[in-house]
Amino acid sequence: MKRGLFIVLGCLITSIGVIILKHAGIMTGGTGGLSLILTYASGLPFGLVFFLVNIPFYILAVTLMGWNFTITTILSVTLLSVMTGIDNWLPTFSVPTLAGAILGGIILGFGLSIMFMNRTSLGGSNIVTLILQKKLNWNPGKINFILEFVVVLYGFYSIGFIKGILSVLSIILTSSIISMFKNKIEASYLAVKNKEINHSNKRTMMAS
Repeated sequence: MKRGLFIVLGCLITSIGVIILKHAGIMTGGTGGLSLILTYASGLPFGLVFFLVNIPFYILAVTLMGWNFTITTILSVTLLSVMTGIDNWLPTFSVPTLAGAILGGIILGFGLSIMFMNRTSLGGSNIVTLILQKKLNWNPGKINFILEFVVVLYGFYSIGFIKGILSVLSIILTSSIISMFKNKIEASYLAVKNKEINHSNKRTMMAS
């Protein structure tokens, strides 16, 4: 129950960050950034595009992270899609580019960190980030930055050089905040692993 509430909170905070970035004309990276690029180009709702883009990554998640992680990720992606869809009902507004890059990047960082610490993600590059963090103990903030930077570079042509640079600033802030919570993210997965080991040992003892 507690984990579920934190996941909802993480989705809510992340959706606010996405909406701020969108109205500032700023990109984020990963599948979120790719979805924003497609949203700018097609005019389709971000939530719909984001949900569709993430579908191929679920197979990877099931294979390497298990069904529990995958199901919570699907639910998180769906929830974020619904939450960001509220933007369609809001009055038209804009956010200053620099302020949007800074504020949106920071909010996104905290939202994603809460989700990572509760063993869920928003699909796409988030899945790759958590796989590498779990299997190889790589810094999730640094992985997040590299994967998001690639997408932001691709999007330079559609949003312009200045907004592109500010988008890089935004993902630096997001990734830095995720790095701050590296140990807590690792501890969350380690606790589950230890619980599984203890459960397995108890079953072995009972069987013997």
